Amino acid sequence: MDGAACNGEGPEEEPVRVTAGYEGVPGDIARGRELARAFLARVRAAQVLPVSDRAVELVQLVVSELLTNACKYAPGPSLVDLELAEDRVEVTVWDSGPRLPVPETADPGRVGRHGLEIVMAVCQSFEVHRAPVGKRMRAAVRLADDRNGTAALGHPA
Repeated sequence: MDGAACNGEGPEEEPVRVTAGYEGVPGDIARGRELARAFLARVRAAQVLPVSDRAVELVQLVVSELLTNACKYAPGPSLVDLELAEDRVEVTVWDSGPRLPVPETADPGRVGRHGLEIVMAVCQSFEVHRAPVGKRMRAAVRLADDRNGTAALGHPA
């Protein structure tokens, strides 16, 4: 079920969206990061929007963390959808797990389980919605760096 499809009417169409399905097997998280990297490389090549190196790293991190949660806590398949929206890429991960994720309070002594905290810290926005089966998590990452040369995060300066 690993694959990707780019919406558009032809080969000249701008790369505005890509979707891939995963089965929760070893290697899915690496394939998800590669999906994000390749999608943003196509966006750069088409010169649709400026994409900073830091934004590429953040989108890969967000995909990795959300897909890790899907593989770890939800039985069955998951989907990753990447879509351009104005000055950002929206990362959506659907999984079949009915339980909504809840960020834990910060605890530097805790080993693991920091993924949702990380996603919320680096994204412009984050939301979770119940789906008819499972849930859909959506995070937005700004693609351009701010004036200081760092990827603009969701928190005001």
